[in-house]
Amino acid sequence: MAGELILVVDDEPNIIELARLYLEKEGFRVAEARSGEEALRLFEDLHPALMVLDIMIPEPDGWEVCRRIRSRSALPIIMLTAREDEVDKVVGLELGADDYLTKPFSPRELVARVKAVLRRTAPAGEPRDVLHVEDLVIDASRRKVFQREREVELTPREFDLLYALALNRGIVLSREKLLERVWGYDYYGDTRTVDVHIRHIRDKLGDNPQEPRYLETVWGVGYKFREGKR
Repeated sequence: MAGELILVVDDEPNIIELARLYLEKEGFRVAEARSGEEALRLFEDLHPALMVLDIMIPEPDGWEVCRRIRSRSALPIIMLTAREDEVDKVVGLELGADDYLTKPFSPRELVARVKAVLRRTAPAGEPRDVLHVEDLVIDASRRKVFQREREVELTPREFDLLYALALNRGIVLSREKLLERVWGYDYYGDTRTVDVHIRHIRDKLGDNPQEPRYLETVWGVGYKFREGKR
C-alpha cells in the first residue's frame, strides 16, 4: 500500500498541503489537481491508486468528475465537501464514491480512510496492473511507462524487462532468468542482449548506472530494481 499514488483534488491550497503532509508521512506519493479538468487529465496520465475529490471545484465540479470516472473505471474515490447536508453524502455515494468526509476534517482520519478504502477495494490475490515505483508508473494493461507525468517510449522488450524487474523490486534477477522471463524459454541468445536493453532503458529514464535510482547492476549476477525510499 505504501508508495501508491494518491490524487488530491481541491481548489484550496491549504487542504492539499495538509493532505500531502500526512499522506507522505505514511509513505504515499501525492499528486494534486485544483480543477475538474486537471483532475480528469491527471487521472488519465498518472493512473492513481485513489482519488480524494472535493465536490466544490472549478468546472467540471466534483459530481461530474466522479460521474465521468465511474463510467469507465473502478478507481477508489473519497469525496470531500464543506457541506453537512446528508443529501450531498447520499448523492456522492450513489454516483459511486467509496467514502465521504466533511470539511473541516482530521488529516489523520483522512489517512485512515484512504488506507481502509485501498484495503477494501484491492483485488485479493491478484497482481496489480499498474505498478508505482519511485516516480514511475508502469501500466501493464496499456504497456505504458510514465515518469513524473512524462510518457517514456520503450520498445516491447524494454517494457517487459523493466516490468519484470519492477515487479520483483529488491530481488536480484540473473541475466539468464531475465532472458527466460522476457525472451522466453526457447531463447538461446547471448546474455549480453540483456545488458544492451538495460542500457537503453537507463538512457531513456536518465538513470546513471554509477548512482542508479532505478536499475542496479549486481556484478557477476545480474540486475535488480533498487529498493529506494518510497
